[in-house]
Amino acid sequence: METPFKNKVAIVTGGSFGIGQVTALAFAKKGAKVVIVDWKENTETLDLIKNSGGEALFIQCDVSKSTDVKAMVEKTIKTFGRLDYAFNNAGIEGTQAPVKDCSEENWDKTIGVNLKGIWLCMKYEIPEMIKQGKCAIVNCSSVAGLVGFAGLPAYVASKHGVVGLTKTAALECAKLGVRVNAVCPGVIQTAMMDRITGKKKEAEEQFTELEPIGRFGQPEEIAAAVLWLCSDEASFVTGHAMAVDGGLVAQ
Repeated sequence: METPFKNKVAIVTGGSFGIGQVTALAFAKKGAKVVIVDWKENTETLDLIKNSGGEALFIQCDVSKSTDVKAMVEKTIKTFGRLDYAFNNAGIEGTQAPVKDCSEENWDKTIGVNLKGIWLCMKYEIPEMIKQGKCAIVNCSSVAGLVGFAGLPAYVASKHGVVGLTKTAALECAKLGVRVNAVCPGVIQTAMMDRITGKKKEAEEQFTELEPIGRFGQPEEIAAAVLWLCSDEASFVTGHAMAVDGGLVAQ
């Protein structure tokens, strides 16, 4: 087994399910010590990593709360002594409704998790990374951070915000040893997509028809992009919003 991330430490928020879980497992497979972060206790990813001989830690954290995020980073450093990579992935889709019907509660919650949460994570991750240098952050935006989608105003706004925030952080950190990029997944087969489609065949077909490849993407395909952006192979890449989809952005 290749271990290019041996003795490195990676934080993965939203690491209990979907893209986050698969990415956490991918980091562990490549030798990293993984900090799995989620808003409610769930040790499935932790157990999978430990049972395969890897090192991992689970931290319960609401990324929209500064006290939680600060404590999460502090516990990571206390436990492993360093922080090399972060995949700031925690996110929610919010409630589907057009702009005129979007509730203030839905707006605040979605922006709080998806955008404020990524800002808070970077706010506390970056100072630790600057101390050691040669680190990388990958933020999870969405294809909805590059184009509009009717009926998801808060989600689309939050994901566009992630792209802009990523570019700003990348410029600030470029000469400080911290690269900052974003992935913008297309239509990926996850529990979130199941909630959006209601697992209805007609709804699923409408989404897959948007992808020229004609299928859902898989979490493993996003994980591969995240690990590449964290690797030395991407050492000259920063401030990039990588669209990982079958061509939806081009339409």
